[in-house]
Amino acid sequence: MRQAQIPRPRNDPGQYDDLAGEWWNERGPFAMLHWLAAARAALVPPAAREDAVLVDLGCGAGLLAPHLAGKGYRHVGVDLTVSALRQAAAHGVVPLRADVAAVPLRDACADVVAAGEILEHVPDLRGAVAEACRLLRPGGLLVIDTIADTALARFVAVTLAERVPRAVPRGIHDPALFVDRTALVQECARHGVALELRGLRPSALDIPRWLADRRRTVRMVPAPTTAVLFQGFGHRA
Repeated sequence: MRQAQIPRPRNDPGQYDDLAGEWWNERGPFAMLHWLAAARAALVPPAAREDAVLVDLGCGAGLLAPHLAGKGYRHVGVDLTVSALRQAAAHGVVPLRADVAAVPLRDACADVVAAGEILEHVPDLRGAVAEACRLLRPGGLLVIDTIADTALARFVAVTLAERVPRAVPRGIHDPALFVDRTALVQECARHGVALELRGLRPSALDIPRWLADRRRTVRMVPAPTTAVLFQGFGHRA
């Protein structure tokens, strides 16, 4: 008799091993991560010098890599999930298994630090922000996207999204870890990065066509509020 699988706790990293075969499925449970990777990469300019480094915190299977092609960066991906890092390496990412709040890289080693869809998963926000800023060279760019700590975000990203087919995997988020926007901006400022925030949402025109298999991807477009999903970007002084 087959034993029933015990559901994992919310935000359990083991879910990424369970879903390892879905990372590059653009119509699967990680589809929105593909859309967000494209929007994140759009904030990253071409490298301004030879040997430029981009450190990708919470890189997963390297979904950012195709969108950085030709921009001139050595792409270093930091993650805890070995199955994801193996896939990232296959897409040209230099894999580094580490906690984003304790990255074994030297100070000021990165021209760009990307922290996409990771801060809402870490219990130590202050530690993760401190590491992201520590890794940046003076003038280096920090790029973030994450979920706001609001009742609206909890409804949209958990209550609603977990019930929509192909939206997000059930239990992938713990709303207790959603990000306080004021605290995030203050922590970045403490470490020399003046972070600017802007709201982000999937295109309402693209979603129906994507669900009907008439569009390969969905554009992320500006939202009038940062109260659900938002980007942050700023340079280190």
